[in-house]
Amino acid sequence: MTTSQTTGSAVPATMQGVYLTGHGGFDKLQPRDDIPVPQPEADEVLIRVGAAGMNNTDINTRTAWYSKSVTSGTGSGGEQGFSGADDDDGGWAGSALNFPLIQGADCCGTIVAVGADVAPERIGQRVLVRTMQAAPDGDQTFECLTQGSERNGAFAQYMAAVSHHALAIDCDWSDVELASIPCAYSTAEGMLQRANIGAETVLVTGASGGVGSAAVQLLKRRGATVIAQCAAAKAADVLALGADQTIDRDADMIAELGNESVDVVVDLVAGPVWPDLLEVLRRGGRYVTSGAIAGPIVELDVRTLYLKDLTLFGSTYQPDNIFADLVSYIERGEIKPLVAKQYPLFDIVEAQQDFLAKKFTGKLVLVPPGS
Repeated sequence: MTTSQTTGSAVPATMQGVYLTGHGGFDKLQPRDDIPVPQPEADEVLIRVGAAGMNNTDINTRTAWYSKSVTSGTGSGGEQGFSGADDDDGGWAGSALNFPLIQGADCCGTIVAVGADVAPERIGQRVLVRTMQAAPDGDQTFECLTQGSERNGAFAQYMAAVSHHALAIDCDWSDVELASIPCAYSTAEGMLQRANIGAETVLVTGASGGVGSAAVQLLKRRGATVIAQCAAAKAADVLALGADQTIDRDADMIAELGNESVDVVVDLVAGPVWPDLLEVLRRGGRYVTSGAIAGPIVELDVRTLYLKDLTLFGSTYQPDNIFADLVSYIERGEIKPLVAKQYPLFDIVEAQQDFLAKKFTGKLVLVPPGS
């Protein structure tokens, strides 16, 4: 058994939070006030959650969209779930999840207790927690787990995290602003590093969403020329983030941009128009993806792939430096938060309904009771 050291204020035995009780509709989200507060293991810290961002993965996990039996876009089952989904592969890693589960991939909070092997000086630190974490067992290369999926996450008043993955941060941002960062920005930065993007011309699809808007900022700090695809109503917001040009998400991409007009495509959408993304890539260009909100099944003309000498990257696994780099960008003032709205944690259904409506730019953030 491990022990922990706490601050002067006692940590309660139970907490308020939201359980995900299984795959399906909003009824699977159950607010509770009797959830046991986690006890940190020897290498863990206990965090009082200040705020928790919302991400596509929260909804995709609830609906079992990750199941290979689902072939449509994420929005089509966002409210009721996917009736034909297989629970055995409903998690992002292609395996079954353990319910009840506390979701919440984004955590900003304060350490209030530590495990036996963690320095007590960590108590009182404000931290951000890595969303994508190297698996504790096995090869470690491309093996990972997700906060709020394989581990209980931040949709509660308290959350335990491995100390190594809870990074101290020193900045003047609010907890709500910081909670908009972990999943979206680490996903975006992971894509940019995986594809080794520099001062090039880059097309970003889904540019008004959490990952897309993060990618726009992170590309600009690298000196890229950014073409952002988004709804016309959100174009001004995306241009304000630094995009050099926007194109409407319903526009004819080839007609707007021309064949072989961009060096790299950063794609979060996929879906029926996916072949056009390869057409606008220059010869020797790169394509990188970490999402498929318009649909995961696409048509590839392999001749386009090999005759244009293209390189295709998938991006999920993140080495530790990705998150450490993000913390440094924040502390140096090189990126800024983009929070569209915040909600009390127990208004999670309203927040997910707004998320699915896609009428905002940036991130939605949940705030637990007492924060």
